[in-house]
Amino acid sequence: MTTNWTLTGGQTLLGERFADQPLNITNGVITAEPAERAEIYDASGRLILPGIIDLHGDGFEALVQPRPGVHFPYDLAYREADAQLISNGITTAYHGLTVSWEPGLRDIAITRALLAALERVAPMLACDTRLNIRWETFAIDHVDEVLGWLARRPSDILSLNDHTSANHKLGEDSAKLKRMAVRMGLAPADAKAAIAAVLARQDEVPAAMDRICAGATTLGHPVLSHDDMTVEDRRAGRARGVTVAEFPMSKEAAAEARTANEPVILGGPNALRGESHNGALCATAAIRAGLCTVLASDYYYPAPFHAVWRLHEAGILPLSQAWALVSANPAAAAGLDDRGTLGPGKRADVLVVNPQTRKIEAVFVQGRKVLTRG
Repeated sequence: MTTNWTLTGGQTLLGERFADQPLNITNGVITAEPAERAEIYDASGRLILPGIIDLHGDGFEALVQPRPGVHFPYDLAYREADAQLISNGITTAYHGLTVSWEPGLRDIAITRALLAALERVAPMLACDTRLNIRWETFAIDHVDEVLGWLARRPSDILSLNDHTSANHKLGEDSAKLKRMAVRMGLAPADAKAAIAAVLARQDEVPAAMDRICAGATTLGHPVLSHDDMTVEDRRAGRARGVTVAEFPMSKEAAAEARTANEPVILGGPNALRGESHNGALCATAAIRAGLCTVLASDYYYPAPFHAVWRLHEAGILPLSQAWALVSANPAAAAGLDDRGTLGPGKRADVLVVNPQTRKIEAVFVQGRKVLTRG
């Protein structure tokens, strides 16, 4: 498959401006000059954009278990996720793989099997697929295992999650507890009892957090906080080397991160819908206030692409600036200096988009055209 192209006739996003100039790709890398005998792609009337980088997507869980208790082969689920990612313009994806104490869908045995399946199937995927390892802070017994994964998988990122501290307050009639119980394969009363049992180990959590953060940062992995509620939460994370705020729950926590020039990730579905589905910080308002720098797919792969267009249409950001929320900024947050913008030397992850229909008409990953449609 050719990796030498010249995309002509389109408006190419260069930094924060569109330019009427071709984009040259040589051996999968963007170059100033065209390659000899490069194949021509006519992008007349189209936008030429960097591929989307999705730092947190757990939509693949619904492909693994589309109904309670119904599991499909993990290799198949990853291939189906890949097709959805590419069709929505996502060329680099971090699947949110949860490491938990829970039974059921997030049982550690299933997590291990999902990891093994991804390592088998990754070479066959079109999207550059990595992991956002979502370590639950009460999964104390799995710290060494996670650090072992990070040691052999240098491209992954680590996220600290604590759902236990909040979930233990849920009543048996809570809709959230019922959803969690279904995921765990337990009755609500048994799920609540399981949460209470693990909460009894809360005195062990701080040392486990210290150890996993120190290990991850020593290995060179970005570490993300998850659901920071307060300024103090963000500061405590920073003291451990956590440099990215993922889904902060309050304006104050997001502002604390931005004051320190730390990236703030919010959900693309939140920005697309114009509100949070769970009453948390509104992504649209945060973007308007300069408190959000990255949008992720979260649970819905089409969201980043369409959220950018909504922000543009609502007059919140011009398209050329809004696109950084799903390309340049996530690249910087994850330490990916080889992609996220269209310039010489960058990896050729490229989208061709019809600005009238908002249709992605072509996707290139490292110079390979992996999707084309009229």
